[in-house]
Amino acid sequence: MKIDQIHHVAYRCRDAKETVSWYRQMLNMDFVLAVAGEAVPSTGENDPYIHVFLDAGNGNMLAFFELPDRPASTLDPHTPNWVQHIAFRVRDRAELIACKAHLQSNGVDVLGVVDHRMFHSIYFFDPSGHRIELTCPDAKEAEILTRLDAVKWEMLDEWSRTRRAPGHADFLYQRGFEDAIE
Repeated sequence: MKIDQIHHVAYRCRDAKETVSWYRQMLNMDFVLAVAGEAVPSTGENDPYIHVFLDAGNGNMLAFFELPDRPASTLDPHTPNWVQHIAFRVRDRAELIACKAHLQSNGVDVLGVVDHRMFHSIYFFDPSGHRIELTCPDAKEAEILTRLDAVKWEMLDEWSRTRRAPGHADFLYQRGFEDAIE
């Protein structure tokens, strides 16, 4: 068996209509469909919901559930907010810069552009508090990915033994973190 692609990734939102409007306005995602029910099809549990789907490009969908009868969701207090995020790729740096300007002109606080050497990113939060990353490829992306591919198993094995960051990818951060953010 081999997976073909991600059908959808689902998150919780505080307000489905606000979420659909925000993703349409801020990231130009099309609203694909909504389903709703009083009972959960997979469990039979009585739990009213609406499940909305947005087009994230190339056949991928981003979905959200609004659950009005559940307590408000909270972030995992043991996981830093930079860990859990959704990353979307845009065509190039010009598009990334245009997206940043669009978001900022609509009142969204944006971090970056962050230079990860193989790609460049901006970071921001949606209305439900989900961290979003937009990335674009660097001109040296293919070369860097080839270098990283050659050491991925060694890195994983070393990490598994030591639980310390292996140095195989240090070349990505030779300039220092403060130099990576524009």
